[in-house]
Amino acid sequence: MDEKMLLETVDFSKGLVPAIIIDVENKDVLMLAYMNKESLKRTIDTKTTWFWSRSRNEYWNKGATSGHFQYVKAISIDCDNDTLLIEVEQVGAACHTGSRTCFYKKINF
Repeated sequence: MDEKMLLETVDFSKGLVPAIIIDVENKDVLMLAYMNKESLKRTIDTKTTWFWSRSRNEYWNKGATSGHFQYVKAISIDCDNDTLLIEVEQVGAACHTGSRTCFYKKINF
């Protein structure tokens, strides 16, 4: 699937879709954020991740203020066309707390 087809295929009928961000090397889940069509287009155009901030009601380019950019290596779409899986080369921490991943709080069973 090419980039234009991806933009046309994703189901943005509810506005935002979840974007699961994983490390391209070790497949660790780094974070989850939300995208609309414009943030996906910006991600494709710049090859760095762009999201829609629900709390700030604005676009944000991951790493623009922290320097912890995510360089996009691949984008997959799920079977329902409403969730993205984005493989990135992560520079520095993915989490705003300074942790490598946002999923550092673990409960073992």
